[in-house]
Amino acid sequence: MKYELFVDESCHLEHDRAPVMSIGYIKVPGLAYHELRQKLISIKHKHNLTKELKWSKFSKAKLLLYKELVDFFFANPLEFRCVLVKYKERLNHDDFNQGSHDNFYYKMTYYLLLPNPIGSEYRVFMDIKDTRGKEKLKKIKEVFDNKHHGNSPFIHFQHLRSHENEFFQLTDLFIGAITYNARLKKPGNTLIKNPYKLEFIKYLEEKSGFSLHETVPPWETKFNIFNHQPKIK
Repeated sequence: MKYELFVDESCHLEHDRAPVMSIGYIKVPGLAYHELRQKLISIKHKHNLTKELKWSKFSKAKLLLYKELVDFFFANPLEFRCVLVKYKERLNHDDFNQGSHDNFYYKMTYYLLLPNPIGSEYRVFMDIKDTRGKEKLKKIKEVFDNKHHGNSPFIHFQHLRSHENEFFQLTDLFIGAITYNARLKKPGNTLIKNPYKLEFIKYLEEKSGFSLHETVPPWETKFNIFNHQPKIK
């Protein structure tokens, strides 16, 4: 089997003042890719959305669209996985022998992709976030090539911009909800509760059967969240 993974991240910068971060993907079977992408485009057109779908542009007027996208995800052979870092302020790169925030980013990407089983092939597409993107892609590919002694199942890494593919936008919607929910639950948070975002979060939790704030068992591959919690300093 061949799969395409569309990776996006939220609040991933070291000094962006966000107390949490997340990185996740939508996993698409290669043979069904074109059919599923067309379905996704059709749903957007049905709701008169021709622009890029982004959590940062969440609108109560599009709530039915967001819910239909959740229904689309659970009705089709797609998978979602996310690594959630709840306590970014605890990160101490020296303690963890990571050396830098970039190295921490590589490790989170590694943990994100690692559970995909050997025996299939994966093409990984990552949203472009900064000018050092090529360097990051090269490093991530090296990590997996070394682990698999030159025979990595992750055969291709490439940057795309999120407006170029709707599966990035679905990833963004899911990790946006997970990150927002985690920030709301932080003591002393200053976020204003948006009732429509909360309604969407509740809907996603009901459809998945899991809390967006907790680790999902690793054998649950349809919708999975892994909580990475740095130690208290």
